[in-house]
Amino acid sequence: MSFGAFECEVLEAHNQYRARHGAPPLQLDENLCRVSTQWAQHLLNTNSFQHRQNNKYGENLYMASGGNLGGADAVKSWYDEIKDYNFNYPTFQSSTGHFTQVVWKSSKLLGVGIARRGNTVYIVCNYDPPGNFMNNFRENVLRGN
Repeated sequence: MSFGAFECEVLEAHNQYRARHGAPPLQLDENLCRVSTQWAQHLLNTNSFQHRQNNKYGENLYMASGGNLGGADAVKSWYDEIKDYNFNYPTFQSSTGHFTQVVWKSSKLLGVGIARRGNTVYIVCNYDPPGNFMNNFRENVLRGN
């Protein structure tokens, strides 16, 4: 499987943000991209917006309607949750879980999926190993530089 421009754009955006936080770059993974694409297509087909049940990977979801959306836009929206993250009290919060997964230091592989109909687009990213484990935030979500 060769990765397209969209997947590469999403990967590059992740790795730019991760570099700010001392996290090693992610690598695209064929299987994770397949899993992500299947879920994005399911969300589009069912007109729903929910995480996959019993997912063994970390997962970020994004949905937008209208406009011309690039892969970096989804990653930026997840990363922008940094404004609500308390580095002095590193723990999971639903309002910052997308950000912490993007920069989670021990995640190594990334899957990117996209599904589109008309002006509606769903983007799903899966991460392996997953992030957002309780009691592991201090060593995995480092302050930015």
